[in-house]
Amino acid sequence: MPEPLDVALTEVRNLLLDPDRLVRAVASGRRRGAQPRWQRVELRPVSLKAGRQLQVISDDGVRPYTRNVAWGREAEEMVDRLLAEPFGNWYVESADGVLQLRVTKRGEAQVHRAAPVAGTAPAGAAADAHDRTSTHLLDPGDPLFQVIGGSAAKRRQVDAFLRALAATLGTDQLPQPLRVVDLGAGNAYLTFAAYRYLTAQGVDVRLTGVDVRSDQRARNAALAERLGWSDRVDFVAGTILEADVDGADVVLALHACDTATDEALARAVGWNARWVLAAPCCHHDIAAQLRAGTAPDPYQPLIRHGILRERFSDVLTDAVRAALLRLHGYRVDVVEFVDSVHTPRNVLLRARHTGAPATPELRAEYDSLIGQWGITPALERLLGPVPAA
Repeated sequence: MPEPLDVALTEVRNLLLDPDRLVRAVASGRRRGAQPRWQRVELRPVSLKAGRQLQVISDDGVRPYTRNVAWGREAEEMVDRLLAEPFGNWYVESADGVLQLRVTKRGEAQVHRAAPVAGTAPAGAAADAHDRTSTHLLDPGDPLFQVIGGSAAKRRQVDAFLRALAATLGTDQLPQPLRVVDLGAGNAYLTFAAYRYLTAQGVDVRLTGVDVRSDQRARNAALAERLGWSDRVDFVAGTILEADVDGADVVLALHACDTATDEALARAVGWNARWVLAAPCCHHDIAAQLRAGTAPDPYQPLIRHGILRERFSDVLTDAVRAALLRLHGYRVDVVEFVDSVHTPRNVLLRARHTGAPATPELRAEYDSLIGQWGITPALERLLGPVPAA
């Protein structure tokens, strides 16, 4: 039920000005017909030589600005100025729980309250842990990881993936709620981290993780319950192609093996998902087709040696995937999302649905590519005939 905005903002104010309860807070987004001064503001208590203070990091879209203010009148003035800005979303995490406030088109407050994140330290300890501004979107020391685990390398991969997600969503007007599906969720490190990050931006998120193993579903569902997120984060056991999921605005797939990445992309296209981020893993399908076939002149040396054939098939597979997504109305970027020292599988297909029709030039380019190499891509088999130009 919507609540009066002034009442909800008073509750937010009380939490922001309580150094013994506040862990962190984020203001973001904008209200209808208004534009705040900052794109995003983050607040948290910190311990400095001058004593405990309230740290305010304001980001105008170009760079962040950090200011530390003393608790008391100075902090009150700072908080009141921020609450007067027409932010569309507030996310406040305290020792008592999580409060998410979204301002509706009618100027009312849609408020969601949840239990504290398991493992969240008391405010004083949180301040000591966050004396320095984090360079991560989701700090590797975040209490979330005390619950879900994950190696240091995996945490870096997840943080890098979140950066790509943030860049992909950009300043787009997001659906409320935003439906996110993680296909091939596995241990759900990305699932939980994506929910943590997006809700910290004030986004109303419903997130589903899909994995073929029922024991993984049970494990991940138990973690969601422990985190107090089970009403917003759920898990489904099933194959990527057949899992019982209604649809998605955002589809994520981190290192789904071989043609499982193709299945994730096909499911995303079938849903007309607006945003897709897929980091492929191994590429065996086209490598096997190249091994059994003949390369066009003069490219036989590219597939003569196993290691070269494997590396080239990686490139060819992802090039074909990107081309097919374009033919199905997506704008696509292929980028590195993390340094190769953290994982050799560091390519990311980042796509946004525009609905643009396939042009004759794109269709001819695709037909020529697969025709010369004599391949039938798994994604084409899953999607069916390429749309007519």
